[in-house]
Amino acid sequence: MKLVMILALAVFASSLGVVYAKHESRKLFVELDVLKKSRDEMNVQWGRLQLEQSTLATHGRIEERAKKRLGMVTPEFKQIFIVRPVK
Repeated sequence: MKLVMILALAVFASSLGVVYAKHESRKLFVELDVLKKSRDEMNVQWGRLQLEQSTLATHGRIEERAKKRLGMVTPEFKQIFIVRPVK
C-alpha cells in the first residue's frame, strides 16, 4: 500500500512538472513571437533610414545645398587647372 501511495505521489509530481514545463514553453514562445515582430519592425525602419540617407546624399542634392547655403558656383573652364604629379 505504501508503494502505491509513493508511486501515485511520483506520478502526480511528474504531471505537475509536465504542466509547468508546458506553461513555460508557451510563455517563451509568446515572448519569442513578440521579439520577432520587434525585429521585423526594426528591419523595416532600418530600410527606410538607409533609403532616406541615400536620398539625402545624392550628388545633385549636395550640389544644390552647396550653391544655396554656401554660395558656391561651378568654375568657368578658364578657372580650371589640371595638376599632374611629377614622375
